[in-house]
Amino acid sequence: MKAQFNQIINTEKPVLVDFYATWCGPCKMLSPILKQVKDSLGERVSIITIDVDKNTEIAQSYQVRGVPTMMLFQNGKQLWRQSGVLSKEDIIRVIMEKTN
Repeated sequence: MKAQFNQIINTEKPVLVDFYATWCGPCKMLSPILKQVKDSLGERVSIITIDVDKNTEIAQSYQVRGVPTMMLFQNGKQLWRQSGVLSKEDIIRVIMEKTN
């Protein structure tokens, strides 16, 4: 999974990664917000979710201590990181600011 993850984040297209857990209440709130972000931005961004309980190696390598944690990558570089739930507008603003 780690090799697959590295391949996904090493693309020209920005990738928003949502580190979550199935037992996490705020993570469940973030899920529909991320769908709205994807609906708004379409092919300009990829959004993937990583279950920290099933992918501990990836979570540890990025020092994910709390969930939800979002990270924005482009060309393998981490451009932004935030823990907690943000609004659709705030997430879109960050993606546009960090990738343009």
